[in-house]
Formats: sequence, C-alpha cells, structure tokens
Amino acid sequence: MVLDCATHTFVIPTRAVLSPTDITKWEKSEAFQDILGFLTSMNEAVRGKKLSTDCEVSPIITNLLKMIDKLNTWIDEILPIDQPQRYGNKAFREFFARLKENGETLVKEALPEEYHKAVPEIATYLVESVGNSTRIDYGTGHEFAFIMFLTCVFKIGALVEKDSVATVNKVFNSYIDMCRKLQLTYKMEPAGSQGVWSLDDYQFIPFYWGSSQLHMNPKIAPEMFVNEKIVNENANEFMFLSCIKFILQVKTGPFAEHSNQLWNISAVQSWSKINQGLFKMYKAEVLAKFPVIQHVLFGSILSVAQATEPKFHPSGSDMPSMKMPPSAFVSMGVREGTFPKMGAVPTDLMGRPPQFTPPMHSQGRLPK
Repeated sequence: MVLDCATHTFVIPTRAVLSPTDITKWEKSEAFQDILGFLTSMNEAVRGKKLSTDCEVSPIITNLLKMIDKLNTWIDEILPIDQPQRYGNKAFREFFARLKENGETLVKEALPEEYHKAVPEIATYLVESVGNSTRIDYGTGHEFAFIMFLTCVFKIGALVEKDSVATVNKVFNSYIDMCRKLQLTYKMEPAGSQGVWSLDDYQFIPFYWGSSQLHMNPKIAPEMFVNEKIVNENANEFMFLSCIKFILQVKTGPFAEHSNQLWNISAVQSWSKINQGLFKMYKAEVLAKFPVIQHVLFGSILSVAQATEPKFHPSGSDMPSMKMPPSAFVSMGVREGTFPKMGAVPTDLMGRPPQFTPPMHSQGRLPK
C-alpha cells in the first residue's frame, strides 16, 4: 500500500531492536515484510537483464543518479589525510559530516515537492548508508540502510513498478560503485566481516540481484565466474561479476583461500539455485543477526509494528513474490556441503575444515 504523503504523519527513525530477544519483533514487523517484498520484487524485475538493458528512466531515477554523482564529487573534494594508521582515514568523517548536514537537501532535490514531507524520515537512511563515521567502517548493515532508503521511496509512491529495473541496474549499481570509491579512498574497514568465511567483506545484495541478472545466461555458467578472463569481459554488464572483479582488485593470493565461500558457490548447478540460496543466506546472515539489526532505524514508513499480512509491493498489490518455492527455504537441491552455511566455519562432508584444494579446479588461483 502506497502512503499518502499529504495525510501521513512522518517521524525521525529510531532504533527498536535493543536486545537479541527483539529480533522476533523485527521478523514479525511490517518493515520486515516490506523489505522482503522489495528485495524479491527487484530480484524478479532484473531477472535475465544485464546492466545495459534498455529500461525506462524516469525523472526521479535521473535525480537519484545525480544525487549519487554529488556524493562522488564530495569524495573527490575531500582528500585522504596523512596519518600513521593504514586503515580508517579520518577524512571520511568530513565526508560523513557533509552528508549528514546536507542529506535532506539532496533528497529534496531528488524528489518532487509533493513528497517533501517525507524527506526528513527518508534522508536518515541515506546518511546511514555510507558507513560509520566513528569506526570508519562499512558493511552489510550500511548497504541495508540504502535498501531501506529505496524501499521508502517506493512506499511513498515516488518510484513505481515501472522504475524497478532502473532502480537496480542504475541507481543501486551506482550506489555500489560510489561505496567502492569510499572504501578505497578512505581505506574503510569491513564492518562485521567473517574474513575468509564471509561472502564478501562489504556487500551482499549485488550478489543476490546480480545472480538474478545471470539467470539462464547461455554464455556464463556458474562455474565460469572464477575465470578471470570471463570476469573482466563481463563485469560491466553483471553486478555479480563486478563484485568478483572488485575482490580481485583488493585481495591477493589464491581465490579459494581469500574467497572460499564464493569458490564453493561456483560449484552450484545453476544461477537460479544460487539466487535462491543467496536469498536464504541473506535472511539468515543479515536480517536475522542482532549485531546488524540492532543498528537499524525504524520510523513510520518502515515500521516495527507487527504485520498482519504483507503490506507493500511495488505494483501496489500484495506480495506474490514473497511466496518463494519451498526449495528456497528447506532444501536448495544442490550437493550437500556445496552451498555454504554462513555463520560458522564451513566443513566438508566428514565435518572437517576445508583444505583449500577444491575439486572443481586444478589450482586455487583464478584461471587467466
């Protein structure tokens, strides 16, 4: 259901998940249903569509892209400072302060006046989406804040169903590029990374939506995303491969060692199974984790109030895409031990830690 900005009472979002026992409240909330509906709807919208696929670009999409361009300009203007610490350049705090001061203005410039009443609430999520200024780190919780930002823009009706492809392939992809620029410029620490056992130090959603882009791709099978030549040739068209390319830029050594979870995923039989598995993994490893959700802010658009039924879908109807096939939640239909169970050190079928000698490939490094 789209909110009526003229009559709705907006608030400044605040924390609501204050202890691990509050996770149940979050999982039963309207916000949880809205977020899942948004994620799965966007996932369906870009199924089989590469980044360059023609799509409608509305004036609001254009304005959101200009907003992200402005953030990129600020990164160029606010140079890293000389400091003894290798990581966590304190110049990021100046960038963050500028965004916090000007966030509402940026969002007002992106949205028509009829939506301006919602801006103070929505802009909060934009500010939260670039990282933590105290720790100078970035992780999936900050990425989640941008997902909440986009969900809010849909919920007030500024973006509609026909904007879905552009929302992912243009706005979200531009946001990810901007975040990578932040991470490299200010040497931001990964927030809450599980190191070698994590899917990625910083991001998750571009793998999920990116695997949907590759659905039924006749030229790129899952086992091929560990081929560096394939990655370099296609990173500009598929978010999943763009993530792999970025990993190769910032990490050294055998791929099977520094990105063991991804290496294991390359053995999954189809992009469809990978996509379903990543959705299940995201729910378990991000949305169900107190260390992430304790920092999430809830307001009137994304409310922690208990949901009685799915409330939001970009089409304006209930959320049919919420009804995932049982295989997405019970059994992925892949070889046991192949799709990683995150949150613990993965093991082989005998319960032993992997020895980094994956059976698929003769070497741990990506083939050239």
